[in-house]
Amino acid sequence: MISTPSDKILLSADGRPLKQSLSRSLRQQKIRALLLIAPLLIFIFVAFIMPIVSMLSRSVENDLVSQTLPQTVQALQSWDALSGELPSEPVYAAFALDIQNAAKAKVHTKVGLRLNYEKSGIASLFKKTARKAKKWDIQNDGPFKDKLIKVHKGWGEVEVWQTLKTHSPRYTSGYFLNAIDMRKTAEGADFQPEDKTILIKLFQRTLIMSLIITFSCILLGYPVAWLLANLPMRQANLLMILVLLPFWTSLLVRTSAWKVMLQQQGVINDILVQLSLVSDEARLIMINNEIGTIVAMTHILLPFMILPMYSVMQTIPPSYLRAAKSLGATNWTAFWRVYFPQSVPGIGAGSILVFILAIGYYITPEIVGGTKGVFISNRIAYHILKSLNWGLAAALGTILLVAVLVLYWTYDKIVGIDNVKLGG
Repeated sequence: MISTPSDKILLSADGRPLKQSLSRSLRQQKIRALLLIAPLLIFIFVAFIMPIVSMLSRSVENDLVSQTLPQTVQALQSWDALSGELPSEPVYAAFALDIQNAAKAKVHTKVGLRLNYEKSGIASLFKKTARKAKKWDIQNDGPFKDKLIKVHKGWGEVEVWQTLKTHSPRYTSGYFLNAIDMRKTAEGADFQPEDKTILIKLFQRTLIMSLIITFSCILLGYPVAWLLANLPMRQANLLMILVLLPFWTSLLVRTSAWKVMLQQQGVINDILVQLSLVSDEARLIMINNEIGTIVAMTHILLPFMILPMYSVMQTIPPSYLRAAKSLGATNWTAFWRVYFPQSVPGIGAGSILVFILAIGYYITPEIVGGTKGVFISNRIAYHILKSLNWGLAAALGTILLVAVLVLYWTYDKIVGIDNVKLGG
């Protein structure tokens, strides 16, 4: 380093002021660090952030009706949906023009399917009307009110037009209302009929059974993790192989194996009958219900509980227990007062991991749960793959995401997320 006698400013070897040179060097280091993690950030954005944003947007987007039937939506603005009377002729004429254009563009089935989610029968109503509308001369074939009602009597029902107007805005709360067993009507939000109220029950079942699975994994995994942390190296390595062995087997194979074992003519019931613990006529029903789901998912998620607990337990010095016993503590007191509190962070980490995995599982409940052991995730998969009601699936997924975040926040307030660790 050299300095000028006039201003005493420190200069670097290249003649620049030292402060400026240091700032430039730090900026270059930050840029290099950012470039190193850029691929990971891009992957997280594409594979994690974008799907979540897409899900959140789909849960409120409802532009299909307004884009496919623009003239009808505009004409319906002046119609009072609560009057009990059918729309006027201009509304029918606007709809005739829109359905003809939609039929030519082959998009009428999409809007019919969208409205069919809200009122059964509208999909077939649109299909039949579109076939007839292709042949109409819009300029000369009016009036269209009687013509449409003649094509299908549904166009003479006020409820059909109420459904069309209610679900015509570009953004809607209807999907979220459907997700909590309600519906959006011309009068406002209303409860679904009793034969359609299933989603709230599925949410409750998912949360309760996920908690049961988490506690089951804690009860079964804690002794195994303790043995892993305290056995001699050779025995501990063998036990670790047994813990990791399920990861080397396909999830579908493991779930199918439980289906074979749990059925009434399966291995478990056969053993119980042979041991005379149950009679052959009173075999236990452990499949296609909550029991089957809990047993199978506990087995599948158990390693995810054992590994975090083991990573924490192996950092607890055995000398702590010996010191407690030397001071007069019993085995139970030494464990409960000294060892267990230090293992709580591992329990917390494993519980969060298992609970979040359990709440989103759908393959295992689908195979062994039947109608009584499925989760809300199975309903989400159904609407994505079969009913194609992506808006409702997105709303259900959003509610599930919010529920997990609320539980995570509650855990942080009660236990403290800083106390969750994986050893160290």
